[in-house]
Amino acid sequence: MEKKEGQISELYELVESFVWMLGVLLVVCCFFVRTATVDGGSMFPTLEDRENLLLQVAGCGNASYGDILVVNAPDLAEKVIIKRVVGLAGDTIEIDFDTGEVRRNGELLDEPYINEPTWTWEGVDFPVQVPEGHLFVLGDNRNHSKDSRSPDIGMVDVREIIGRAFFRLTPFARVGSIN
Repeated sequence: MEKKEGQISELYELVESFVWMLGVLLVVCCFFVRTATVDGGSMFPTLEDRENLLLQVAGCGNASYGDILVVNAPDLAEKVIIKRVVGLAGDTIEIDFDTGEVRRNGELLDEPYINEPTWTWEGVDFPVQVPEGHLFVLGDNRNHSKDSRSPDIGMVDVREIIGRAFFRLTPFARVGSIN
């Protein structure tokens, strides 16, 4: 009889441990990290189509220059976009489509991560000033990206941020942190 009670006690402890682990995992996934999958080539060469990413959820409203964000895009069929922060509230962004250069507050940006210079005009006239509570975002594959240059997306409201990409999960050959 003691052996049976011991087995039941062990089973109870195992179930209790599993429930606790599941609870902790739910809290972490809801409030701290999420996953996202890259859809398309707008962030090439930094990110490639179908890569799986880990996103930092907490504190994403305090975005910084260069952060790669996943944001809701309610006016687009894709619903979610992945782009790089180029401008914060109060910044003036200017793009010279003849030279392909992007300037923030009059200073030419050093952008070693882009695939090619910014030649494609998407409908927004420059210069523009980023309003309070918004961000100006661009894809790294500038001429194949729908981003803040397009009136369909425009300036991104910080309340639409889902998370900041910080780690690549797949493909396994490229696993690691995202710069």
